[in-house]
Amino acid sequence: MMSNLNELKRSILADGIIDELEVKQLREVLYADGIIDEEEAEFLFELNDAVSGKKNHPSWGKLFIEAITSFLLEDEKSPGEVDEDEAKWLIKKIQGDGKLDEIEAALLKNLKSKAKKMPQSLLNLM
Repeated sequence: MMSNLNELKRSILADGIIDELEVKQLREVLYADGIIDEEEAEFLFELNDAVSGKKNHPSWGKLFIEAITSFLLEDEKSPGEVDEDEAKWLIKKIQGDGKLDEIEAALLKNLKSKAKKMPQSLLNLM
């Protein structure tokens, strides 16, 4: 699985942007097992940091937001809410490249609208 992600990342980053076909490939690989796990979520943030601010296909933002939201809200430990550990992880990922980009801001909004509960630390980023 991970070798697929690494190969995919290399091919995607070769031209520095994420196009529509690459989003389709990502969706297939990431959702092959029906769930988004932490490794896949980390991978998505690495990709997003690498292509932040570029002219990526609009479907990239949709996939990123949907997948990270699914990772955070569809877990067994705290279904439907973002718990403290998840919030810490998310803040670390968002601040990883030192800035909150448009897609990350949209992710926070999406989480806020869907989560039953979300720590103040995350709300403070908005």
